[in-house]
Formats: sequence, C-alpha cells, structure tokens
Amino acid sequence: MLWITRLLVLLLWLVLTFGQLGVPAQPQSQAQARYDHTRIYQVELASADHVQLFQALELASDSCSFMGHARVPGQKLTIMVTSHKVADFDDLLQSYNVSHRILNHNFQALIDANYREVAPEGTPPDQFDWKRYFQLDSIYAWLEFLAQQRPEVVTLVDLGASTQGLPIRGVRIAFGGENLTSVFVESGIHAREWIAPATATYFIEQLLNSKDAAVQTLARSQNWVIFPTVNPDGYRYTFKGDRMWRKNRSLFGICRGVDLNRNFPFHWNATGASGDPCRYDYSGPSAGSEVETQRIVQFLENRIQSERIRTFISLHSYSQLIMFPYGHTPERVENYQDLKEIGQLAAQQIKKQSGRIYRSGSIYETIYPSSGGSKDWVHGHLKVPITFTYELRGPPDSEDLFILSAGEIESTASEAFAALQTIVEEAGKRGYYQ
Repeated sequence: MLWITRLLVLLLWLVLTFGQLGVPAQPQSQAQARYDHTRIYQVELASADHVQLFQALELASDSCSFMGHARVPGQKLTIMVTSHKVADFDDLLQSYNVSHRILNHNFQALIDANYREVAPEGTPPDQFDWKRYFQLDSIYAWLEFLAQQRPEVVTLVDLGASTQGLPIRGVRIAFGGENLTSVFVESGIHAREWIAPATATYFIEQLLNSKDAAVQTLARSQNWVIFPTVNPDGYRYTFKGDRMWRKNRSLFGICRGVDLNRNFPFHWNATGASGDPCRYDYSGPSAGSEVETQRIVQFLENRIQSERIRTFISLHSYSQLIMFPYGHTPERVENYQDLKEIGQLAAQQIKKQSGRIYRSGSIYETIYPSSGGSKDWVHGHLKVPITFTYELRGPPDSEDLFILSAGEIESTASEAFAALQTIVEEAGKRGYYQ
C-alpha cells in the first residue's frame, strides 16, 4: 500500500505543478513591489557626526533608500524607510537629536494613484496625450504613427537593442533647412522618472504641431533627435515590477541594474557613484560596460559631425534644476559663464510662465557630486558646447518624490519646452550655431 500512497502524492504534486497532467502551468504574472506604510523622511544633518551616522546607515541598511548621499553638515536628505523599520528609524532620529519631518506616511497610496493615471495598453496612437502616462509600447507606437503621418519631416531612429532585447527608439525631426545644427534630447535614462519621457514626447508634439510662430521658427532652426526612453528595460519594469526602479536590468549575481547615468566613460566612478551592484547608483563593472550606454555613445560619436550636434539636453526629475557640466569636479568648464547665464535665463522664463522656481548652475555646485554622466561625457569628450540637464518637477522637498501626478504633465512639459526655446535661442545669439 505504501507505493500507492507515494503514487498519489506524486500525482498531487504534478497537478499542483502543471495545472493538469500533460499541460504546462501558465506563467504567473510578475510580482510587483509594494510600499505599504513606507514612510518618506527628510532629515537635516546638523553636524559632522550626523553625516557619519547616515553614511553608516546607508551602508548597513537595505530597508532605507537614500535619495542622494550624506555629504556635508547643513544638508537636507530624503530617505525612504520601509514599514518594518519605521520604529527603529524613528528611535535613531530621537537618540541622535536629528531634526526631521515626515513627507509621506504611506507611499503605496501615492503609487496606486499614479498607476491609475496610466493609459491602457493598446491605446491607439491617435489618442496619445499629456494627461496620462504611457507605457513603452504605446510611446513607440506613437513615434511610428508620427513617422507614417509626416514622413517628409519625421524619421524613426533605432539605436539597437537594450540589455533585455527591447528596441531603443526615437525620432529625427528635420524640416529641410540647409547646414543646420542639431539638438539631441536624451530622456528616461532613470526608469522611475516618468515625467521625463512624457516631457520628451511633448517636445516632439510642439516641434511638429505648434501653431505658435516662434515655436515654428525654433523647430525649423535646428534638426532634432529625441529619444524618450533610452532605458527601455527599466522603464517597462516600473510598470510591471517596481515603480521606484532606477537602473537598467543587467544581472549581477543576486542584484540587478547599472545606473546608466554613472556608466559613461568620462571620469567614470570618480565620485557620487557606487561599486556595489546592489546600490541604486552602481556605476557598472567598467566604464561604458552597458549595452544602452554603448548604443548612445556609438550613435553620438558617429553623428556628431554629420548631424552637427551642438546642443545636448538630458531630462530627469525631480528638484527643479537646470544644470550644466561638470558633476565630478568643481572645476569650471571653458564656457561656464555662458552656460550659467543661459541657464538663468531659462529659469527666469519658467518663472514667468508658471511661477515655478528653478535654479541653475553646474551639477557639482547645484545638486551633488557625480561622475560618469552622459552630459559630462558629451561636453568633455565630444565637446558639445551647449549641454544641459533638467531636473523637472517637483521641488527639492517634494512629498511625492518621482511620483508626479499626471495632472502636472502638461504644465511641467510646457515650462520645460519654454526653457528649451530660451536655451536654443540664446545660444544662437551667442554664436554657438555658426
């Protein structure tokens, strides 16, 4: 009778494993990260002891996600703390007399609301808009739709496949002028920053369809190469797996992902980056190691002269900044004063249009030291003179972090486009496109 019992156990295991005999089980849907009762704190580092305390905490804890690194006294630092560590974290703040405030008590509620603002998969491209967020396939379908509708102006550009085999697609917009310079727009290198791809697609829409005479003149004054999502694997994963995912999806043992904006071969891994694959700002095993980085590098090196690329724009969020190189050093670039003045004029234009306050300056002096970024490589290696990185809405002390409501897409993108118009027009006045 023992063999009968064993046979029944085996049959039960087969049924549970394969659903029914001879039929493979259907693959389960991908598990999604959740942030129920995760809190967002903003702490103020009042002393060198506080700096050391939070440096040690970042290294020791996988339950506290830092938005930046503890660096100097007087710094305000945003930290996400998972629910089961809230009591311990609060005790640490009280024990060391750390001034703080809680920005959000349940981050999952914000994420749930954000997912409800996503257009359904398969939304027809003629229904693309800036009132909802769109997934990767929908963005690509819209780009293809534009190329079909306006073949004399819009060309679909494919950089090649990503780490996980997804295409990296963008568009080239050219109205046919002679001897024009080009603007290159890179967006979505950090996956969770959804407002960046939404802003890039808004740029495309304005350049193609604006009725404003000044915008039409701008569109025809340059050729434009715009990639809404240069990190397609990561962007897709923010919809299917983890809304707060930042990196690409390369696999390194038990951890995934390289911060592509720390992976470019220019002062790689010098500062503001990690050598640990489990950290959010992992710079990769070597400079330019990642497929996505290599695609961008190869495209720009091959086209820098033929396309006469003189302007590079990188879209990120959040903190409301308009920044220029460098990130790895306080040393000033050769055209620092021009970039400083142009950035300030762009920020003034935003304030005039929407009332929002953006600050401008070099990356090092404005946000935090970092190295291996695309903008530094473009300016330092390719010598593209007009190089800016936007940090879009919200403000530095945003309670929403990267989870910007879809209700702010159009206003955010509109002010960013006004700043872009100022940057290009002012650079032209200063002779950068001759």
